[in-house]
Amino acid sequence: MRIAEFDESGKLIRVAETERIEKTLAEWQRQLTPLQFQVTRKEGTERAFTGKYHAHHGDGFYRCICCGIALFDSRTKFESGTGWPSFWAPIAKENVKQLHDNSLGIERTAVECARCGAHLGHVFPDGPRPTGLRYCMNSASLDFVPRGR
Repeated sequence: MRIAEFDESGKLIRVAETERIEKTLAEWQRQLTPLQFQVTRKEGTERAFTGKYHAHHGDGFYRCICCGIALFDSRTKFESGTGWPSFWAPIAKENVKQLHDNSLGIERTAVECARCGAHLGHVFPDGPRPTGLRYCMNSASLDFVPRGR
């Protein structure tokens, strides 16, 4: 599989071939908090307005809590009013995967980490310009890293 790698300033370093990260559920459970495990490995959703990043405005990157791959740049974050961190684009299309989701009896598009398969949230077609998309993510699936570190 191919993923995009970025330096601490947000500059693309390279798109590289890498192996998918595979672990047992027991291994993920030892690595993650109960909420992180429920969201990322069991496709759960944290309650609206409870996640640590829904109102976060730091300058940096949001990485996968499970494998550390860069997923979103804070420059694409916007206030959606939904109670979850929302972005109008991922940092690189290679780093996220979109899947059909009909789990609630409605058509949705789930978003997961391309490298480890962690459930991140959903993408909706009601976001701002320039993409018109709203990547509505769970804070529990993300780890914020300030730019320049």
